[in-house]
Amino acid sequence: MAQRDLILLGPPGAGKGTHAEYLKTHMSYTHLSTGDLLRAAVAKGSDLGKQAKSYMEAGELVPDGLVISLVAERMEQLGDEEHFLLDGFPRTIAQAEALTAMFERVGREQPLVINLAISDAEVVRRLSGRRMCPDCGTIYNVRRDGLDVGDKCPQCGGELYLRSDDRPEAIRNRLKVYKQDSAPLIEYYRQRGQLVTVDAEQDQHQLSAELAQIARGRRSY
Repeated sequence: MAQRDLILLGPPGAGKGTHAEYLKTHMSYTHLSTGDLLRAAVAKGSDLGKQAKSYMEAGELVPDGLVISLVAERMEQLGDEEHFLLDGFPRTIAQAEALTAMFERVGREQPLVINLAISDAEVVRRLSGRRMCPDCGTIYNVRRDGLDVGDKCPQCGGELYLRSDDRPEAIRNRLKVYKQDSAPLIEYYRQRGQLVTVDAEQDQHQLSAELAQIARGRRSY
């Protein structure tokens, strides 16, 4: 089977960014970040960018239809042999339905949707262990790197800190929001036969190998 376009789903801390980077680097995926697309359109001053800018400057959410139009515009620039990866979009059923319609409109095969399954307890453990450098943005982990709040960043010497949204109670609130708004997507894509669920708590190298097999259509689901 041919390589497929992919969507990564999963709660905060599931590793979407890490695995998106792996697939982009090792399997030549084009990583489509809706945030990056919005910023690029605004900077370019395109018609879509001007529309998006008006919402962003007003502190409002950019409408689903506009975001989908940006994704469609970017997809049209891809060659026939190029494949893309969406990380963090869609977030709602309305966005998913609009994305499905867009794929049908451009005649592109519907993407595989990989659900990174992880327990709430593991999410809290991972995120509460993160420490960030305010100067260079490097992310560390207490358990992996042995660095904590107040320690010096090995990269630039900045003083590491704990983000407010990485405190356990804030993480639980983020999980609650995720389940309310985004978890229904799992059932939506399951019913459409596009969903593949993987264990996001397994060894990272094993998971990377499994994701590569899925992307190439060599693992049943």
